[in-house]
Amino acid sequence: MYLYNCLNNISDVGLDLFTHDYKETDASEDADVILVRSAKMHEMEFADKLVAIARAGAGTNNIPLEKCADKGIVVFNTPGANANAVKELVLTGMLLASRDIIGGNRWVDENAANSDIAKDMEKAKKSFAGTEIAGKKLGVIGLGAIGIRVANAALALGMDVYGYDPYLSVGAAWDLSRDVHHISSVDDIYRQCDFITVHVPLLDSTKEMINADALSKMKNGVVILNFARDLLVDEKAVLSAINSGKVKRYVSDFPNPTTAGQRGVILTPHLGASTEEAEDNCAKMAVEELMDFVENGNISHSVNYPDCSLGVCPTVSRVAVMHKNIKGVITQYTKVFGDLDINVADMANKTRGDYAYALLDLDSPMTDEAVERLKKIPEVIRVRVVK
Repeated sequence: MYLYNCLNNISDVGLDLFTHDYKETDASEDADVILVRSAKMHEMEFADKLVAIARAGAGTNNIPLEKCADKGIVVFNTPGANANAVKELVLTGMLLASRDIIGGNRWVDENAANSDIAKDMEKAKKSFAGTEIAGKKLGVIGLGAIGIRVANAALALGMDVYGYDPYLSVGAAWDLSRDVHHISSVDDIYRQCDFITVHVPLLDSTKEMINADALSKMKNGVVILNFARDLLVDEKAVLSAINSGKVKRYVSDFPNPTTAGQRGVILTPHLGASTEEAEDNCAKMAVEELMDFVENGNISHSVNYPDCSLGVCPTVSRVAVMHKNIKGVITQYTKVFGDLDINVADMANKTRGDYAYALLDLDSPMTDEAVERLKKIPEVIRVRVVK
């Protein structure tokens, strides 16, 4: 029996995928696996039995990834599961920035008791006139699961779309419309585009990438959309650019004291993935990842260990070894199997940064002695008998 703990509400559509071999527990310290959305985990102590954490969403800033890696805890996320929901909100943000829908709606509410509202609105509506997005240039920075959807959808709305991603994957390239202009320098997007939307992960290299220098290169009246991470944008610099007329609107899904209530800023309360469909998709993907890891040892969509899979184990036993990515470790643990006359029928070993993960299918049962000898290898972080 495996125990799972939910630190946030997780859609039953996902939880219902757990078989009778899984049972929910309210105590995280008793759990074999944890599901989480937004709960902060940096101050949590993790029990030795915890093997995996699945974030029902893409971002993992609320999880201490290196701490988990050092304890042999695999952290999963669910990239792409909420991509359509975020795409739709980005398109909404562009429309809100182009047409003063919010101001018009506010006027209607304020005049709800006005018996002449139908006549007066004909005079008032000129104050809320805007522009169309068709024919405008959209720059998409980051062509991952969300960025590609935004780019393709914007094309269908008649926009001229420019995409920038120096790490565009082959799979993503196949999904991206050939009508998107693939730009090799982000500065070209800054200089040419009427709308700029950011869809990159928050890294040291991307923190505050939209800063005073980037803003200085942009067209006057540009609209900046940030539905990825708040720290990608130097928001004080953006407010200054709004006051100078350089930026027309800043649209963000991350309200904070710096931006809330400011002129030229449109904010939504982190609604990007807040649809029933996205929550269901994220929950299903998270549960499937956890079950495949627990039952088969396979890793897919991990953010702190490499993806690695051998499918369903066809042999007598399967063991997973997590270790530091240091030369000579594989030789050490394969020697353990050789010394104990345990034949390795199949093996996969993958690395990611400082960490490595190995799956070994064995023709005979994994023994306690083999487990203990593997654990004594200094570079080995965790040994788990999967089958």
